[in-house]
Amino acid sequence: MALLLHHEVESPRACSYLPEASASLEHLLLKQVSPEELEAMLVRGWRRFGPAYFRPACQACGECVSLRIPTDTFRPTRAQRKARNRCARFRREVGTPKVDAARLALYREWHGFREDARGWEPSPLTQKEYALQFSFPHPCARELTWWDDEASGGPRLVAVGLCDETPRAWSAAYFFYAPDLAHLSPGTANVVFQVELARERGIPHVYLGYRVRGCASLRYKETFHPHELLEGRPAFHAPPRWVRVEEAPGEPSP
Repeated sequence: MALLLHHEVESPRACSYLPEASASLEHLLLKQVSPEELEAMLVRGWRRFGPAYFRPACQACGECVSLRIPTDTFRPTRAQRKARNRCARFRREVGTPKVDAARLALYREWHGFREDARGWEPSPLTQKEYALQFSFPHPCARELTWWDDEASGGPRLVAVGLCDETPRAWSAAYFFYAPDLAHLSPGTANVVFQVELARERGIPHVYLGYRVRGCASLRYKETFHPHELLEGRPAFHAPPRWVRVEEAPGEPSP
């Protein structure tokens, strides 16, 4: 059973996603969280990094909307299939998250690329910080790594996806990749790969976190159809309601 170590609701601060908005998160610090307990949180809009669990608690804004993909009915668009095919040559492995020099270097290279391209704030994670956020021991934690076996000098780590797996939920928490892969659309391919992986494992939903239409880094999530959106922020004792969204008007069919 989960053990609560700390509970906090932030005071309003500047929003990282919408420049003119304020934001607040509800935080839980937990240990001994079972797969079933994590699943109950995911289905109610919570996310996890290490031992920290959070979801939006903004009073004046509801732009962060939890989004999930039903694996049995998802159909990639033509562009999404092309991205998948461009990245199909990379070997992919699912394992336990870890921290090492290669992962740290890849993260820093990718984040620096995003800082230049999208004006992100610097995030120079130390090995300790990486371990706490991305490789903290958890029974549900998974790491999806991509390897270029044709690279000179031997296999090269080119992408890392941090995920959680429960019996009925696959949560795509974070993904970073070598900037020289950007023209292959690895972010799009990653979502398609993870939906396929969850489907193979008999998992009905892939959780992508929050869609924020005003933020380019998070708006892309609604391009995967069909998907489902969570209504509101249900309490632990309340049943969550997910609303299905079919193909967007004017969007090309697969």
